Amino acid sequence: MTEVTRPAWAGTRPPRLREESPGFQSWISQGWGSREVAAPVDPDAARAAEAHRARLSAALPGQAIVLRSGTARNRNGDCDYAFRADSDFVWASSCQAEDAVLVMTPHSTGHDSVLYLPPPARPGERDFYASVAHGELWVGPSAGLEAWSAALDLPVRPISEYTEPSSSAEVAQLLSELRMIKDEWELEQLREAVAATVEGFAAVAAEVPRAISGNLGERWLQGTFDRHARTFGNGPGYATIVGSGPHAPILHWVRCDGPVLPGQALLLDMGVEANSLYTADVTRTIPVGGGFSPEQRQVHDLVEAAHRAGMDQVRPGGLFSDFHFAAMEVLARGLSDWGLLPVSVDEALAPEGQQHRRYMCCGTGHHLGLDVHDCDRLEHPEYQGTVLAEGMVLTVEPGLYFHAHDETVPPELRGIGIRLEDDLLVTSEGHDVLSHALPIDAVGIERWTKEHTG
Repeated sequence: MTEVTRPAWAGTRPPRLREESPGFQSWISQGWGSREVAAPVDPDAARAAEAHRARLSAALPGQAIVLRSGTARNRNGDCDYAFRADSDFVWASSCQAEDAVLVMTPHSTGHDSVLYLPPPARPGERDFYASVAHGELWVGPSAGLEAWSAALDLPVRPISEYTEPSSSAEVAQLLSELRMIKDEWELEQLREAVAATVEGFAAVAAEVPRAISGNLGERWLQGTFDRHARTFGNGPGYATIVGSGPHAPILHWVRCDGPVLPGQALLLDMGVEANSLYTADVTRTIPVGGGFSPEQRQVHDLVEAAHRAGMDQVRPGGLFSDFHFAAMEVLARGLSDWGLLPVSVDEALAPEGQQHRRYMCCGTGHHLGLDVHDCDRLEHPEYQGTVLAEGMVLTVEPGLYFHAHDETVPPELRGIGIRLEDDLLVTSEGHDVLSHALPIDAVGIERWTKEHTG
């Protein structure tokens, strides 16, 4: 046995912590070269945020406005969950820093804006090595407050100088209203997010054979898309859904711990969040093996009909809820034709009926932007009653979900889940389908699947 030589101080008192050790403190504070780091801000994003603040200022004259970026939630010890800045804060500042506060102070003609940030902890400061959140020894070289100010064209002060002003309680709701109308810069971010998402669908389809042959399953495909999103954007805009066979009808199947089953429908609900934090949200259901079965095709055709009926209602001047009712009527009539409703179509579509919602109990769409469910701080009646206007971006996503254990449907339909989801921009003439590069008809999806799965 090797004898261990104990240090001289052993048995007297524990060794000093690094924070208490003069030698450590002296040595770690010296010998570091200086580095200039630019603030991570896109100049176009900064200009867009300036315009956003002007809209917010005009909507709340004379009122103080306070927006916070937020703080990462602690996971355990010195490990936090990944930080993602608050969307309202990003919209008004284009800054994604943690623990930051934007204050807009009213004056006679508008507002003066000041951004408060934690300055980076650099060599010579205790937090250089002691702060996991802001110490450069932990997080790397960081932009200073002057760099942030230059990049944002905005006064930036240390967070230690921030004092709590009173803020209007209506700010959150108002921001949801303002954020519904996207400007050209925001639309370009969404187009980029959608384009990256379409490429992500192709990357996932190419891995389907390997997911089957290697018994890697749904999680391999989920990881494929998440890697793609992290490489070509900030990451996935929400938890990626990959549902094969009986998992496809499960609305938020994010566990993705099942196999990819040959011959079954594979539901893919995926979206890339761009580095600007604007996200896409697209769903297709593809046939593993390249062709839908007759039963799968039957369900897909009805969902497609509902999808087209819903999209046809997306135009300026209509209500947000119009596409929901149009899609639901198609689904209800189809389900009635199949003998799956216990009442007539009219009874099912009545507010007190809604029996068809057993097979489509989720929403049929939502606003899209910095959040996948954008502008959701409005109350439900106001959200659903919104009049569509040019510049709004929303999803249309009807589906049918026949769970494997649902005995109200015939055995041949059990375990089939089909959803179609596209991202639409409301234009002066109607709408543009931003995700048009992916087909929505069954024949087109079969062709696309064969091309990309080999």
